[in-house]
Amino acid sequence: MTYKDKHIKLFSLNSNLELAQKISECAGIPLSKIESKQFSDGEIQINIEESVRGYDIFIVQSTSYPVNTHLWELLIMIDACKRASANTVNIVMPYYGYARQDRTASPREPITAKLVANMLTTAGADRILTLDLHAVQVQGFFDIPADNLYTVPLFAEYYQSQGLVGDDVVVVAPKNSGIKRARSLADYLESPLAIVDYADDDQKRENGYIIGDVKNKNVILIDDILNTGKTFSSAAVIAKDAGAMDVYAVASHGLFTPGAANRLNAAPISEVLVTDSVKTETPKPDAIKYLSAAPLLAHAIIRIHENKPVSPLFQYNKAAD
Repeated sequence: MTYKDKHIKLFSLNSNLELAQKISECAGIPLSKIESKQFSDGEIQINIEESVRGYDIFIVQSTSYPVNTHLWELLIMIDACKRASANTVNIVMPYYGYARQDRTASPREPITAKLVANMLTTAGADRILTLDLHAVQVQGFFDIPADNLYTVPLFAEYYQSQGLVGDDVVVVAPKNSGIKRARSLADYLESPLAIVDYADDDQKRENGYIIGDVKNKNVILIDDILNTGKTFSSAAVIAKDAGAMDVYAVASHGLFTPGAANRLNAAPISEVLVTDSVKTETPKPDAIKYLSAAPLLAHAIIRIHENKPVSPLFQYNKAAD
């Protein structure tokens, strides 16, 4: 399928070309030509190899590792498009780096998520399309439209196809901050909800316990970011100690920093499910499975370009309102 409207162009920078290609196929919009390279001192140079004058431009770039390189590449690309008289510059950012720094948790800390929003806006971005922000309030850091899509329907559809539904399954939030996300998935699966809590704080993981009943149940642990694997590994052990049967782990963004794969392989987890929002070269756990977010992002791109509402793509999130 080829998208009929010729006044749109889709570009991919270097963070996740594979996802951009899938989005291109789903949307029927070919990837436009661009050259991005680094000089020996680390400076980034962008060369757009075709005209963008008057076009609605969509740029696919996750600000994942190396975070600062990918962020600067995106900023430079935005500037290049604006200077080349693009009609609009829309950022498709499946993973929003620095989103975890969304508040001042202790004295003299920056709010870096807001700083990144300011940088993108100042560079000339007209709209941001992202996937499962770590904190939804980051949308409010932008003075331009910012659409945050959700992955729970993708995960729910997958687990329904595997027969993981109903009272035989318990959806577990591996930490207190993930209760809304876990409740949303539990509602979809018509399953009960449980929470991993800690006697003192999340750092003292040996003191963890389950609030809820997981005995003789299959457990689905859900979080937004899988980074070191410590949260899932600890929660899986706690769930098994509480009598759980098989333990599954699902996260929107699989960062898999060094050591995460070994940690997850050693944990009693039957499957680790993530989207393809982030591309990493680090080792993955043996039980890894990917679900593509490309169809969801492609539909959003078409809706934005056609001035149609994006809300039908995330209205499901009633439990998190």
